[in-house]
Amino acid sequence: MHTEQSGNVSKTNRYFGVGGKSIYRWLLAYRKNGENGLNNAKPISINTSGQTLPEIVEKAFHLRKKYCLRPIRIVWYLTRYQAIRISDSAVYRILKRNGVNRLPRETRMRKVHTKRYQKQVPGHHIKMDVKFLAFINKTGKKIKPLQYIA
Repeated sequence: MHTEQSGNVSKTNRYFGVGGKSIYRWLLAYRKNGENGLNNAKPISINTSGQTLPEIVEKAFHLRKKYCLRPIRIVWYLTRYQAIRISDSAVYRILKRNGVNRLPRETRMRKVHTKRYQKQVPGHHIKMDVKFLAFINKTGKKIKPLQYIA
């Protein structure tokens, strides 16, 4: 290595245009594992405390398999009936990680069943609410009740 040959880390920094922390990190990796220590490796999370509990994963699978629910509906169900708080993106990642992220084609789009309201005469089916209000003047005498349509 250049640092071991020159004996000076700051010269190596200037030669390669790299910061001192990187040189020391590479030097430590080289001393530990030789040239294999300098290969780029994916960072692996050691701490798994952020992983979703297996019980929640099983419940999400059950809801997907049995009811063909989407992640947002799974979140809604778990929050309402199981008191489990989880985000829809976490549910999506759980399903995707296990290969069940896509619903079957026939269950993807939900059909909207609406009945169109159409009558021959406009305003045929109008709901009205009638209220009778009694007004009292300043002397406390009741004024003739008026009929208002709201």
